[in-house]
Amino acid sequence: MPVIDRHSLKRLVNAVFRQLMDIEVSGQEHLPLTGGCILTTNHLSRLDTPLFLTCAKRDDFCTLVTDKYRFNPFFALFIKITSSIWINREIADHAAIRAALSKIKDGWMLGIAPEGTRSRVGSLIQAKSGTVLLAERAGVPIIPVGIQGTEECMAKLRRFKRPSIKVSYGAAYSMPSIDRNDRESSVRRNTDEMMCRIAALLPEQYHGFYRGNPRITEIQKEGIS
Repeated sequence: MPVIDRHSLKRLVNAVFRQLMDIEVSGQEHLPLTGGCILTTNHLSRLDTPLFLTCAKRDDFCTLVTDKYRFNPFFALFIKITSSIWINREIADHAAIRAALSKIKDGWMLGIAPEGTRSRVGSLIQAKSGTVLLAERAGVPIIPVGIQGTEECMAKLRRFKRPSIKVSYGAAYSMPSIDRNDRESSVRRNTDEMMCRIAALLPEQYHGFYRGNPRITEIQKEGIS
C-alpha cells in the first residue's frame, strides 16, 4: 500500500471539500510565504482543522489538536502526516507548548483556536489566555482567521444540500508585550484584542461573547481586518 504524504493528503482533502462544498477564501495575501507565524481562528466544527490544511498556501503548516481525538483514525492520520501537535486541554500541557514553540522557531506556521474548544453555540465563546502567552513567547506575527459555515456543514450534507463555507484571513499584527506589573489585565487585554481581530472578519451573528465590543468596529474601520 502506498504511503500517503502531506501533498497527497492536501490534494485529497481539497478534492473532497471542493466536490461537496462551495468554499470561498479571501485575504490569502496576508499569509507570509516564509517564516514562523501563528494563525488564530474561531472554531465551529471538527472540519475546521482539515479545512485549514486545504486553504493554507504553505506546506510547513501544522496545528494544535485536542488529544480527545487521538483514537479517531482520521485525526490520528492527519496529525501524523501534517506533523501537528496533540494538546491536552484539561491541563497546562507544557510539552505541547514546547513542541509548538519549536515548530514556530523552525519557521513553521502554527494554527490554533484561542477559544480552546469547539463552540457549541455557532458563535465566538470566551477565549482562554494560552494563545496570548504562546504568542508572547514566540514573538512572531499573528494572522487572524474567520471561518463561516462549518457549524452547519454536516447537517446540510445529511440533507443533500451543498454547504457554503467562507474562510477570511486578516492582516498580520503583533501583540504589545505583557505588563509584568499588571499581568492579569494585560493578558486579558491582549486576549480580547486577539478575539476582536477574528470577530472583525465575521458577520455580527458570529461575534457571540464579543458582540458589541467597540474594538471590533474600530478594526473594521481601520481596514486591517
